[in-house]
Amino acid sequence: MEPFQRFKKSNTEGNLWIYVLSLAKETEICDEDVSRLIFEKFGFLPSGLLVKRVLFLLRRGEYIKTEKYQGKKAYSTTEKGIAELESTKEFYQDLLQKV
Repeated sequence: MEPFQRFKKSNTEGNLWIYVLSLAKETEICDEDVSRLIFEKFGFLPSGLLVKRVLFLLRRGEYIKTEKYQGKKAYSTTEKGIAELESTKEFYQDLLQKV
């Protein structure tokens, strides 16, 4: 795998939590819509199994919370999750200045 391809993969599927937290901070996201929303907004389609695993880990770590939205299971980002997103943005901004 070429260096850029490896970098791109590690910053998309390899860090899916960033995209889930980002989507769920804007509005509640239904369980079944996560993959589609990531594809529409960020341009890559993660596997359903990977999405379920990431949602489980984010929920367990209290970065997202489960809610009901239009009668369906949905998620929204907690304050703890928003803080993680802010830390990630700062890290990437710092990295971009150094590269």
